[in-house]
Amino acid sequence: MAIKDFETYPESVKKFANYMLTILNRSEKTVSEYLNDLRTFCRYIVSQREGLPLEDEEMKKIDISGLDLQFFRTVKEAEIYDFLAYATTDRKNGTAARSRKISALKSYYKYETVKAKNFEENPAKNIEGPKKKKQLPKHLTVEESIDLLSAVRNAPESKTRERDFCILTLFLNCGMRLSELCGISLGDLDRDLKSLRVLGKGAKERVVYLNGACREALSEYLKVRLATREVKERENALFLSRLGKRISVKTVQWMVKKYLGEAGLEYKHYSTHKLRHTAATLMYQSGDVDIRVLKDILGHEQLNTTQIYTHVSNSGMEAAMEHNPLANVKIKETPRETASSEDENE
Repeated sequence: MAIKDFETYPESVKKFANYMLTILNRSEKTVSEYLNDLRTFCRYIVSQREGLPLEDEEMKKIDISGLDLQFFRTVKEAEIYDFLAYATTDRKNGTAARSRKISALKSYYKYETVKAKNFEENPAKNIEGPKKKKQLPKHLTVEESIDLLSAVRNAPESKTRERDFCILTLFLNCGMRLSELCGISLGDLDRDLKSLRVLGKGAKERVVYLNGACREALSEYLKVRLATREVKERENALFLSRLGKRISVKTVQWMVKKYLGEAGLEYKHYSTHKLRHTAATLMYQSGDVDIRVLKDILGHEQLNTTQIYTHVSNSGMEAAMEHNPLANVKIKETPRETASSEDENE
């Protein structure tokens, strides 16, 4: 297991982590984040019970490896709420960070009560998470997307131009996740470049169908990819770094940021994930794509995750108003009758 400092966690937490990895098929990144949250929680409870300082550097010195099941069994709901208050005020955790901490605690205690059956009471069962603000996903417009792709095309000095153009084309057309793109191997490609396989969240495999732009970009890149001399022996990755190894997540993030700057879009703080949002939004708004089809394209488990893309632009709302059949109806005004002199004298 590649999770950092895994041996420094309590035994019950390590068993929980192994359960998430092997049974629930959670990614190492997700498990690592949950472990970090549980470690912070444990250190907070220990510091509170023993009257130790809450300063970050002091808390890092607290050894939690020896905490047993009795420690977790005695945790009260009130202590969890106190921990969340500490995360808000002292650690300045936002809504997303606090929600993840709650998920970590709920998952751990559900495992101990339902699966391992070590606890009869679950102190995290009724903990409510902070309400998330509903925000529309930021995305590039069609014009901005074209500018981004043009920035790559107009970089003749780049030694990785075909690769970078292909990566951005796949992001903007297929809506795949960053980890999914970096994980593509040559064997995942259909022989006719009509589709490819990606490994999504929870190790779930799905097929991504390719349009003309993707096929053309892939065809151009593969000519360069297969002729690259620096490829490490038996390296099967589709996208390679300059060292001939599978391209890393950080390299792709750096590349995307670079070309966003060259396209004059850096000030909008877009990212690789915003390119996924762009593909989804453009498909739904311009491609007349059913929301259930879009769900499968993006690899979402729940339909409500996809429904965020059903938002419409301001121009769309303006157009809808203009399509109201009453929009251009003019009602003729009947002139008011002039009062007679007899009425005026009354």
